[in-house]
Amino acid sequence: MPDTAAEAILIAGGGRAILLQLAHPAIGHGVAQHSNFEHRPLDRLHATLSYVYAVAFGTEEDQQAVRRRVNRAHAPVRGDGDPETPAYSAFTPDLQLWVAATLYDSAMTVHRRVFGEPSDALADQLYQAYEALGTALQMPRGLWPIDREAFARYWDEQLAALQTDAVTRHVAHQLLHPRHGPVWLRAVMPLGRLVTTGLLPAELRDAFELPWTPRDERRFARTMRMTARLYPALPRGIRQWPKNHYLRQLRA
Repeated sequence: MPDTAAEAILIAGGGRAILLQLAHPAIGHGVAQHSNFEHRPLDRLHATLSYVYAVAFGTEEDQQAVRRRVNRAHAPVRGDGDPETPAYSAFTPDLQLWVAATLYDSAMTVHRRVFGEPSDALADQLYQAYEALGTALQMPRGLWPIDREAFARYWDEQLAALQTDAVTRHVAHQLLHPRHGPVWLRAVMPLGRLVTTGLLPAELRDAFELPWTPRDERRFARTMRMTARLYPALPRGIRQWPKNHYLRQLRA
């Protein structure tokens, strides 16, 4: 994985990725039934970051450990569905493809906002590297679109099929308006909501019934411009602290 993927600022796309996942009906209902955003709002973030950093930057032992952990967590995540909700299983390769796709696209969306458009060589390298986030589990290698052009077609097709309902909108509300968890989380969530909503495609804002005004757009644009000026000047150790932290936690 290119060193670029270790940048902490890419975590700013995490909320966007989760909402994109929730808007896939099978994933959204699986999350609603088997996750606890209300009382443990950070669990999914911690699990996802541990997995991503282990697969991207860890040793083979790290990768095996996190793969076992994720597979244990996924084992009970299944449902037969009914006339109103789809069947789902966390082991379904197509669903794992969508999760990996949201992580990749959200990271690249933030990267463009903060660092500008990457070179074709770096963009191709990052694209191929993100495939490992799916193939480390049950997704076969051939399922990841062959190149960035194929991915763009897949992405547009998936976006057109996304939808929400009362259940998944409620989970999104719990994510964006946490009532539990550490004080610092609730303190930063106004900014988190602004960034997450601003990064979302406009049609997903509407699907989740997220308010967005011209004033919000201006605040979001100012926030991203300031981030693009200040973040790259931070020391490398600070910019990559989450990667090092989660790998240490995993090994501990």
